[in-house]
Amino acid sequence: MPLNIVAALAVKEIMEREKLPGTLKLWPGVGEEQLGTKAYYVRAGVFKDVDAVLFAHVSADFNVAAGPGGQSGMVSVEYQFQGESAHAAGAPWRGRSALDAVELMNVGWNFRREGGDQPNVVPQNASVWYFFRETDYDNVMNLWKIGDQMAQGAALMTNTTFTSRVLGSAWAGHFSVPIAEAMHANIKKVGYPQWSEDDKRFAVALQKELKVPVTGLNEQVGEMRQPSTTPSAGGGGGSDDIGDISWNVPTITLRYPANIQAGPGHNWANAIAMATPIAHKGVVAGAKAQAMTLLDLITKPQLVAAAWDYFNNVQTKDTKYKTFLRPTDQPALFLNKRIMDEFRPRMKEQYYNPEKHNTYLEQLGITYPTVRP
Repeated sequence: MPLNIVAALAVKEIMEREKLPGTLKLWPGVGEEQLGTKAYYVRAGVFKDVDAVLFAHVSADFNVAAGPGGQSGMVSVEYQFQGESAHAAGAPWRGRSALDAVELMNVGWNFRREGGDQPNVVPQNASVWYFFRETDYDNVMNLWKIGDQMAQGAALMTNTTFTSRVLGSAWAGHFSVPIAEAMHANIKKVGYPQWSEDDKRFAVALQKELKVPVTGLNEQVGEMRQPSTTPSAGGGGGSDDIGDISWNVPTITLRYPANIQAGPGHNWANAIAMATPIAHKGVVAGAKAQAMTLLDLITKPQLVAAAWDYFNNVQTKDTKYKTFLRPTDQPALFLNKRIMDEFRPRMKEQYYNPEKHNTYLEQLGITYPTVRP
């Protein structure tokens, strides 16, 4: 988000100075790892009158992808079984174990079992959470249908009932070739940040610590990833609900170099760069490329026209967007609530105070770079 805020502020200033017409909109990617909001944004019509969307994601690289491939579609579903509690020793025959239903469903999927909350009570309620992931809408829906059938079978075998709720969803992304080409040209103009010797030393030390190939920090802009010939040619990958937006308005994702090629993803090793000059320099470089591409879209109507031509006549020629969301599905606002209630007060104690410290590392009392001798 800081990258897009910086880019928007810079472009806003230029638009006011040069009297350029247009509207910039910033929107939050809330609950991204849970795929929790963007499909709801689309359903609510947030992007109905938008010409183009420039998304951004942290990376160790400075690049942009075009066309399909590289992501998987997914729907996140929780099945909640309801049975009848009973004393597990005194009258177990009167109980209907919701946990048995969960176990039988998991046996059907050859998945891991879940445990009950008390060993001497037949569990009345139990739930299991599935990710149904595939490369396109139809295959995701097929997996979901199989999941529903297994839940029905498990409920029949245990004389329980079940409901299900969608916790998140994402289409596999398809990104605008014309806008990606414009973004890549701007990435080459901006180039990678000028890494200091301390930055390089820190990156190498982390890679050695994790016992991964020692490549240091990237410094050379590569070629743009070219479009795949078919929607699934790029193979499966992670899921991000920016995919839903990409099927409703021409969209790209800028990957900006604010991290180190070392961690396995979603790991402490991927987080530590965020407090260093590496992240600051990467965000600034990314904001420059984002702002330049925004100005291209504002000042070059032919780019917007080309993006929509690709969207209408190539991307959506044979594939039309259908939401995974059912009419009654609502955002899963309860996810992570317990964790955040526990940790947010402790996180607040670590918030950066720019009035007292020049850098966050200074506030933490850490000398940069701190590495093994």
